[in-house]
Amino acid sequence: MELLDRYLEAVRKHLPWKRQDDILAELRANLEAQLEDKESELGRLLSKDEAEAWLKQIGSPMQVAARYLPQQYLIGPMVFPMYWFVLRTVFLWATVIYGIVSVVLAVTTGNYDAEAIVGAVLRLPVVWMNAAAWVTLIFAGIEYGATHYPEKCPGIVSANMNWSPASLPPVTVHPPVGMKRPSYAKAVAEVVFGYLFLVWWLLVPKHPYLMFGPGAAYLLASPYQLAPIWMIFYWWIVVLNSLQLAWNCFDLWSVRWQRPLAGKEILFKGLGLIPMVQLATLHDHVYVLLKRPAIEGLSIATINDGIFKLASIVCAIIALQLVLEIGKFSLETHRNSIARAR
Repeated sequence: MELLDRYLEAVRKHLPWKRQDDILAELRANLEAQLEDKESELGRLLSKDEAEAWLKQIGSPMQVAARYLPQQYLIGPMVFPMYWFVLRTVFLWATVIYGIVSVVLAVTTGNYDAEAIVGAVLRLPVVWMNAAAWVTLIFAGIEYGATHYPEKCPGIVSANMNWSPASLPPVTVHPPVGMKRPSYAKAVAEVVFGYLFLVWWLLVPKHPYLMFGPGAAYLLASPYQLAPIWMIFYWWIVVLNSLQLAWNCFDLWSVRWQRPLAGKEILFKGLGLIPMVQLATLHDHVYVLLKRPAIEGLSIATINDGIFKLASIVCAIIALQLVLEIGKFSLETHRNSIARAR
């Protein structure tokens, strides 16, 4: 039954991620047994309205998921799923806003030193603790009011009773059996390392030693300098990584990390191809300039030609990977459409 699949999918979003599969397997077996008993009594399949009434009687997905959560003493099972959802949301946005504010302050004040970076990172747990404290305090008050004064909190008490099975979202496609499902730890690591990389990348122009190490001193003393095209390339990388970080944050917040979007890799490979094409098609292939063109005995033609060939090779590799990804995606889409038709 499609409606039952949609119901179980909605329950999944409120379950502990480590036990989701086991809990859903047990819950599905119980509900399918109940459904068979009802249909045996009627001698026919349940109608859509009857199926919705049956699921509504069982309880909302959030309410059913709460039965499988550890016992909560400060915040009870009626409120805890909503509390956990809000807490994750607040954590996500607190991290994003704090990161943006920290980067903006560093850029505007020019305070890029290592001490400032370490201090900003160490203050992040304090931001999380403050956010958690406020959210917990608010929901503890809601729990107290719903428990001791239910007549004054009818909206909270009846919130799980007024839901409609017709509003359940459609079932999303999960990885095929045998394919390893993305882990929560990997999803968190992608967000954390994406954030750290973006901060590191933004610090590189003012502190080139973060990229080149001791070689930064040699670059500073050398007679060569980078052409303007590299700043365009630099900001392309900033934009691409910012988009990818925002996407990963949204996936983590909405629990979509369990069902990665197939076209995501194609999209970012396509966007990543743009700055490489700009490098490979640069007019006159000028990537490096002389700080003082009047210097005799120095030629940059060989350097620029080598960079052009390297950029062309990398561009060709990325383009080939993009074509392979599109072909793979098209083949999988075709197979899925055939399977659905059957």
